[in-house]
Amino acid sequence: MKRPLVYLVFAASFFWALSPAFGQQEPQFSQYMFNSMYLNPAFAGIEGQATAQVVSRWQWLNYSASFDDGGAPNSQVIAFNTPLYKANSGVGLHIVNDRLGAQRNLQIHGNYSYHLPVGPGKLGIGVRAGIYSQRIEFGILRGVDANDPALSLGTESGLKPELGVGLWYRTKKYYVGVSSFNLLGSSFDFGNSIPDSLRRPTSTLSQHLVLTAGYFIEATPDLTIMPSAIFKTVQGPTSTRSSFEASAIAIYKEKYFGGLSFRQGDAVIALVGLSLLKDNSLRLTYSFDYVAFNAQGKAPTSHEILLHYNLPITAPGSKPIIRTPRFRH
Repeated sequence: MKRPLVYLVFAASFFWALSPAFGQQEPQFSQYMFNSMYLNPAFAGIEGQATAQVVSRWQWLNYSASFDDGGAPNSQVIAFNTPLYKANSGVGLHIVNDRLGAQRNLQIHGNYSYHLPVGPGKLGIGVRAGIYSQRIEFGILRGVDANDPALSLGTESGLKPELGVGLWYRTKKYYVGVSSFNLLGSSFDFGNSIPDSLRRPTSTLSQHLVLTAGYFIEATPDLTIMPSAIFKTVQGPTSTRSSFEASAIAIYKEKYFGGLSFRQGDAVIALVGLSLLKDNSLRLTYSFDYVAFNAQGKAPTSHEILLHYNLPITAPGSKPIIRTPRFRH
């Protein structure tokens, strides 16, 4: 095994020890292979290209609850990252909006990654810090006890700090990443108006561990096959839950994308995409999930759209491209 991979395996074991939580507390995205800034702070700037992207996911579209309305998760991420060439590092920002039933989460995080040359590639050592806002509409909940005082709270919200760390190793042929976030284990306490003698509702941010990897296979000069996988685990107070997903995507002339994914115990996924503009700097991808396992309490399909743009930023020392009207078409 190559030495960089040994480092990553060791780091994964270390982060696992750090991570005392996988229900869907954090939003999941089928296009994880294109959403690395959200998953790992060490990704910031490591590709050597400034990028901006927006992803929106409608999970279990048209879900119908047994009573009342709503309940299906709806999630969006806005992300930006850029290398800092002279500092051998990169910075990034991502904003997450996630709606799950009566609960709405908003996250804003700054990311920093320091880059080291290791073997044939580059190792990013990253940290992210930010805020996590949680709001719960208690008025739309139904309690087991109709006299539960929490049902009369209306809408309450809280704001907590959040911290995460990660490693990302990238070569021309493959990448491997490990990250852990919600390290502070912040807890939201609601219902200050409820007497101390009664139990107040609380919500604790569970610590997450994420492992991801991908490989680039040049099948022909025009066709690249990219298999990838992601493993997520969340260790709760009484149990540990995990999720595994694998995919294979074909990329033709850096312009056309298509592939399939499988999420353990949940769904099969189809993905298609197209690069736009003459330099392929703008990419639009769409994924379709079909629930094939454990379909109880879910609608059968989920949909996700991602828009990605490579910003025209030139590295120091390189000559900028000079365009003239004579040669523009």
